[in-house]
Amino acid sequence: MPALLEVRELSKSFGGVAANVDISFDVGQGEILGLIGPNGAGKTSLFNSISGEVTPDRGEIRLEGVRVSGLGPVACAARGIARTFQVVRSFDSMTVLENVMVGAFARARRTRAAMALAEETIDFCGLTGRIDRPAWSLSPPEKRRLEVARALATGPRLLLLDEMLTGLTPTEAQAGVQLVRDVQARGVTIIMVEHVMEVVLPLVSRAVVLNLGRVLTIGSPAEIVRNPEVIRAYLGEKYAPAA
Repeated sequence: MPALLEVRELSKSFGGVAANVDISFDVGQGEILGLIGPNGAGKTSLFNSISGEVTPDRGEIRLEGVRVSGLGPVACAARGIARTFQVVRSFDSMTVLENVMVGAFARARRTRAAMALAEETIDFCGLTGRIDRPAWSLSPPEKRRLEVARALATGPRLLLLDEMLTGLTPTEAQAGVQLVRDVQARGVTIIMVEHVMEVVLPLVSRAVVLNLGRVLTIGSPAEIVRNPEVIRAYLGEKYAPAA
């Protein structure tokens, strides 16, 4: 599987505190990669570097072989990187359609074209019945779908999902899992930050485990859940092998 994204020896500090230290990994074209680890492990900081919101202190990020680190969020979005946020960032006074049109204008210059693209994306994300509702009126799972729809409307090749499934009921989470699979089926590569291991591990092909800003290990879900260091640092006793 050819690499769509390459992260090489990336480091980033804030006020002398190291958020990411010498992080390296690849993401294959069309892959769903999990990014997991305890709170404060550096997951969101890494997303911020990949999406262009911050510039790494060292190292580089390449998308299809072209360096994108340090370009800024607008340039990264133009090159095909989109993201959602752990804390939903919808435009609450705007309708669902208007929110998604904000993303659509990244690749549609005319209002009519942006509207058509937004409507198709809203339907794909299961929000057709909410298209004229203000964003503030949506339920929490609907707001997360709105975030995905706005990101997808930009036409990404790489989608970064920051805790899209966290806080949902089991039924809502399973619907979210299906949406992720549907996005992958469209040829979009995905990196997911998630804490709900029972949901995310069956979904991803590999996971990068971060701890204290560093890569603890990279492997398949089966390898991750058997790794003693991962169990000790993050997964906890229920994943420990029986004595």
